[in-house]
Amino acid sequence: MADKVLERVRTELKDSLTDSVIKQLLDDLNDEKVLGEEEVESVLQQNPLRADRARCLIDSVKKKGPRACQILLEKLQKRDENVYDKLQLDDF
Repeated sequence: MADKVLERVRTELKDSLTDSVIKQLLDDLNDEKVLGEEEVESVLQQNPLRADRARCLIDSVKKKGPRACQILLEKLQKRDENVYDKLQLDDF
C-alpha cells in the first residue's frame, strides 16, 4: 500500500523535499539497509539539481517494494512533518 501512496504523491513530494531532508532521508534509508552506500552516493553525485535528487531517491525506493516505501514515508514523517502533513500521508 505504501508504494501506491508514494506513487500518488510523487510529484508533490519531489517538489517539496529540501536538500537537507533528502540527505537525511538517504542516511536513514542507508541505516535501514533500504539503500546501499553506492546507491546513496549515486543519488547525490549523479543528480546536480535538488528536484532530480528527490526524483531519483523516490524512484530508487519505489523499485525496492512496498516495505521500502513504508520506511521512506515513516522517515519522512520524522524528518519533515510539515511536508508529511501537507501530502496528507496520515491516511497511509
